Amino acid sequence: MPLNELPEGCIANALSFTTPQDVGRLSAVSPIFMSAAVSDVVWERFLPRDLESILSTSPDGSRLLASAASKKELYFSLCENPVLVDNGRKSFSLEKKSGKKCCRLSARDLLITWGDAPRYWTWNSDPASRFPEVAELISVCWLEIRAKINTSMLSPTTLHTAYLVLKFSRDTYCDGLDDQPVEVAMKLDGEESCTRTVSWNTERRRGQERGDGWLEIELGEFLTKEGKDEELEIRVFDSSSHWKRGLIVEGIEIRPKQGARGATRSRMHRMDFILGIGM
Repeated sequence: MPLNELPEGCIANALSFTTPQDVGRLSAVSPIFMSAAVSDVVWERFLPRDLESILSTSPDGSRLLASAASKKELYFSLCENPVLVDNGRKSFSLEKKSGKKCCRLSARDLLITWGDAPRYWTWNSDPASRFPEVAELISVCWLEIRAKINTSMLSPTTLHTAYLVLKFSRDTYCDGLDDQPVEVAMKLDGEESCTRTVSWNTERRRGQERGDGWLEIELGEFLTKEGKDEELEIRVFDSSSHWKRGLIVEGIEIRPKQGARGATRSRMHRMDFILGIGM
């Protein structure tokens, strides 16, 4: 049977075995592909299975579920407009190319040593932040930030990268945030998965890379496993003798590693098999 004579539902089902990026490309093949590419059958497959459970913890998420006119609209809304969940302590979104989950932990969701002591840290609102509060460093010598998250909040069998999202105060000279080494450790269920050393000053020299007023420091990578919910622990530690100030922390973001799309080729081959292309 010629490809253009296949039922639209068959093509939509085949497209659902590819990726969102592939669907965008394939929709240009022919009018029937373009029509099939907007089907709920396609975009429901790209949405996380536990999406309703995640969004139900958020008034904004519940409203989005109720108001989205289609699965495609819901998908792209989650790509472009992160939703605050877990009582506003985290934000949830999707990576546009793959549909993989992205999660940002707010500063309030982190354990910051002496974070509740006004002598050392202060909590402010920032119009550039997606969260109600950010943490601003007044002055410390011992700087330690910890985070914990269950990997069930993330996509399975995916290589992820974690980033500290921060900027530096314009009103305060960032004393002590120079080239001293900053230690980073990541553990999955208590087992070391990544250790590295980074520098505050490297990020200051790079400037505003993200385009949203924030910088990011790459903390490390880890791989989530299928059907296994593990606890990820992250520790950022600067114990140099220099007193530090002028750092503003928005949170820690975890997202799929760029370029890690090993499943794409096999999923395209699966679509070829379903449609009988190249057989």
